[in-house]
Amino acid sequence: MVARKGFSDLDVELEDLEIKKSSSLINRLYSPDSGGSVHCIPRVKDDVVYFGSADQYVYALACGSGKLVWRFKTDGKMFGNSPEIQGDVLYMGNMKGSIYALDIKGGDKIWSFRAGEGIATKPLCIRNRLFFGCLDENFYCLDAGTGKEIWRFKTGREIFYAPSAWEGRLYFGSGDGNFYCIDEEGKEVWRFKTGDEVWSEAPSEVHKGVVYFASVDNTLYAVDARTGKERWRFRTGKYGNCFAPVVHDNVVYHGSRDGILYALSLEGKEIWRFRADGLIAASATVHENSLYFGSEDYNLYCIDISNGSERWRFRTSAQVWSPPAIWKDRLLFGSWDCHLYCAGFDGSEKWRFMTSDKTICKVDPPYKFFEIVVKKSVEEREDSAGKYDLDLSGKSIDDQYNIKSEYVFESSYATKKDYGG
Repeated sequence: MVARKGFSDLDVELEDLEIKKSSSLINRLYSPDSGGSVHCIPRVKDDVVYFGSADQYVYALACGSGKLVWRFKTDGKMFGNSPEIQGDVLYMGNMKGSIYALDIKGGDKIWSFRAGEGIATKPLCIRNRLFFGCLDENFYCLDAGTGKEIWRFKTGREIFYAPSAWEGRLYFGSGDGNFYCIDEEGKEVWRFKTGDEVWSEAPSEVHKGVVYFASVDNTLYAVDARTGKERWRFRTGKYGNCFAPVVHDNVVYHGSRDGILYALSLEGKEIWRFRADGLIAASATVHENSLYFGSEDYNLYCIDISNGSERWRFRTSAQVWSPPAIWKDRLLFGSWDCHLYCAGFDGSEKWRFMTSDKTICKVDPPYKFFEIVVKKSVEEREDSAGKYDLDLSGKSIDDQYNIKSEYVFESSYATKKDYGG
């Protein structure tokens, strides 16, 4: 029997099971409560690292020591949000729907703008215009100098996707299942329909005229960035994709919610795969011959990109939901355990910084929004391995999954009454 890690209590052939999404994964973004957890891709400029936290603060720390340079309190929690820096101005949104322009020298507010709902990803600044998606289903364009709205583009669901730009066009996904290409005046160029939600805290890359993105429909797509025509697709696991792939030296790296990191050729052929101990919860950062990514198993992983072997892992006290930033020979990354960490390229800790609230935010379990459905009856079948039994009492199953079946199982807990006899 082939079984995924974490399914030790589910002793049944996997082909007998079907995984179905029971509700929107975007609900998990709304689920965290108050605390000081860090879910943010940090940004580094001039030896200072900037990041946001669920405690509502934007922080600036000295990269070398982890000492606080300044902090600014916004009016809402931040998770998924990451800063954009243009010149001496930092732009960052929060889950209240506010986006701020701050002076990076001292953290003073320059302006703020209030959108309809939460802003959960990094904005993008191009030629004095600021672009970002919002959970109110709109994609916004603001004047970066004043914060005044220039235009907005409406999609069909929440936008939790960091925008990218290429040749005067903007690229982002939406919870309505579409990946969009629009021009800088807010006019749609094309849209590509997938089978489910499309979201990522990191932007998609355009490489050699091809844009790469993934969908909760369990598929990674390569699409012509000019026309929106599909080049190829690659099927991942059963629990969706919520992160943008990265491209490095003509290799596409992508982590799925099943806990598998894939390395693919530009033609969509698998080169290698690596399995983490938990759901891969972030896009990746590639530096030289190493790839770094976080996981819900509390680790930051370092992988050799030449063969997919693990070099080391750095253990925190909670989920690591964002890829690290690079500063000199160090990695800077946040954890849901309310710390920003600094580690060396050898995995050794250099320093850690705790946010103002050491309470770890509670969040829905990763597979809450999926159901395990039995596709065919299992009646005490015998094979060389013996009996197959579906044990629904395992705590890990109860905590993480909903299980449905239209069939009755003959097992240690079934009675004749169950069969009408």
